[in-house]
Amino acid sequence: MRRSVYGPTREPTASSPGGKSLSTGTVGSANVTNVMVYSGISPVSVGGDSIAGTILVNSAAPEFAQAGEGTLFKGQASTFYRNNNDARGISLSATAAGESLSVRYTGAVVDANNYKAGESFKAAGPAFPGGPWLDANEVGSSYYKSENHELAFGLRNDNHLLELDLGLQHIPYQGFPNQRMDMTDNNSDQVNLRYLGQYQWGNLETRVYNENTRHKMNFGNDKLYWYQDMMGNPSVGGMPMQTNGTNTGALVKGDVVLSERDILRLGAEYQRYRLHDWWDPVANAAPMMGPETFENINDGKRDRYDLFAEWEARWSAQWVSQLGLRSDTVKTDASKVQGYSPMGGMMGYGNPDNPASIPGAFNAADRKDTDNNIDLTAMARFTPSAQETFEAGYARKTRSPNLYERYTWSYNNTMVMNMNNWYGDGNGYVGNLNLDPEIAHTFSLTGNWHDAAKEDWGFTVAPYYTHIDHYIDAVPCTKVGKTCPARSDGFVNLSLDNQTAHVYGVDVSGKISLAKTGGYGNFNLAGILKYVRGKNTDTNDDLYNIMPLNLKLALEQRMGNWTNTLETKLVDAKTHVEAVRKEMKTAGYGLLNLYSSYEWKQLRFDVGVENVFDRGYDDPLGGAYVGQGATMGTGVPYGTAVPGMGRSINTALTLKF
Repeated sequence: MRRSVYGPTREPTASSPGGKSLSTGTVGSANVTNVMVYSGISPVSVGGDSIAGTILVNSAAPEFAQAGEGTLFKGQASTFYRNNNDARGISLSATAAGESLSVRYTGAVVDANNYKAGESFKAAGPAFPGGPWLDANEVGSSYYKSENHELAFGLRNDNHLLELDLGLQHIPYQGFPNQRMDMTDNNSDQVNLRYLGQYQWGNLETRVYNENTRHKMNFGNDKLYWYQDMMGNPSVGGMPMQTNGTNTGALVKGDVVLSERDILRLGAEYQRYRLHDWWDPVANAAPMMGPETFENINDGKRDRYDLFAEWEARWSAQWVSQLGLRSDTVKTDASKVQGYSPMGGMMGYGNPDNPASIPGAFNAADRKDTDNNIDLTAMARFTPSAQETFEAGYARKTRSPNLYERYTWSYNNTMVMNMNNWYGDGNGYVGNLNLDPEIAHTFSLTGNWHDAAKEDWGFTVAPYYTHIDHYIDAVPCTKVGKTCPARSDGFVNLSLDNQTAHVYGVDVSGKISLAKTGGYGNFNLAGILKYVRGKNTDTNDDLYNIMPLNLKLALEQRMGNWTNTLETKLVDAKTHVEAVRKEMKTAGYGLLNLYSSYEWKQLRFDVGVENVFDRGYDDPLGGAYVGQGATMGTGVPYGTAVPGMGRSINTALTLKF
């Protein structure tokens, strides 16, 4: 399902195709120690305001010197190169710590050019008249650069730990092949303070955080920058979009040990989110894009107040149950808006104080919403023996609309609607003030079989079914009382409305030790099979961006310091697509990847070849290709999917010290 990431915010992240860079808790890959995925039912204690699974990304915990060892010094330096898109990067982490105080620095820089598909998917030529040359297999606007720095402090005293993390992220540019605009600058700073304590009654965690993000969008190298003014002269330079987002929050959570059988988890969470999305006037573009500032979302507010309780009981060595209840109160609001000009017409929209105009009707409407949401989870785990475990559960989860879904307001101009796209489908969108929160009812089962030591073999089957009331899906504008412009380029202009939907599927995974030999090492086989289907039951349309049936198999050999892996990925054709969005079908494909690594003392060398046979294929979740040309006009043809990456030879070197 598309809403599968839990974090302190529900707005699109800094690297999302929509380019709305407003997420808190940005973690550089060099600082990630583990990722926990709750693919089925997630406990209420790990988060709310989400109707799908939960992904928790954990940064490195502070390390301390052992008693009597003096000062601990350690670190790691890495570098990598991928030849397909000339991607290269370096990362460094260093720790200095005593028995009570720890200081760690982590930094990483990544830079990449456009990547190449496995085959030609368009005509070779300049991205636009006078623009850079793009080969027939070059995916325009797929370049990027990112810099992350973090300084972390840890202070330990007996059973108490205090952590302070200070982070900076800078993305000077990032192109998006499935969006009509690119990120031209993004700066984010984060502060995260956390306390962990162990007491006789249990564990206590408190956390406060703040992130501020400054974000700019415009046209990158592969998209036309100069458009014609009212006189036909190419003197209108770009279409700047700017966004400031601030996310502040606090969490208090306690695990109370009631008895040997019972644990009670209690917690409260608060999140304060502010968003300002505005578009500066464009020189020589009045009255089309000036002389005023276009207020897309003015002083957007989204506040969450959460309380949760979770009871876990171990009834016996075989039976464990968990019941959870979470109350989320979500309050949203936005201030008055205006277009580029108070004049009427294509881009003027009319006087924002006149309720008969488009911005005036929005300004006169009641924009304040309060959603009182309830989450409920119930799970039971049965372990009849050391070789099998069964789990069953039910969850009622809710998600309130985000600010873009509720408060984007312009619907009489295709260019503006194109700028409000966070789906990557090339269409134009306008929000809906009347959206209700989504409510999902999920039933899941899991069966897991394995050897007693969980080393030689294992097999897991996890079917699930979700029914969603008030599902937020795309609809024709007329369904919500808006008259959006018709289009001649093959794409469509849409709004959003609450519908009814269901999603069902199954995840199957397994592993087995094939052989343990003296001369040729140990051989293991692992695989993951995933199937999911989604349907809008109001319209009988398929849901958007659903991954088709796919299988990944990996044969691994471990011999001394060597680890070698032969991996294949098989993906079925995507034939179930959402008609209202004109989502494109994709053909099935198979990929072969080879990986090898060698470890010697503190040194590790990795080499790999991905897509060995340079197979050309369309990415089922890649969206529509609008990565080059006059992307705000009608010159971008409908019908081209974003292709996957062709063959790439990758190398990496890591040194621990």
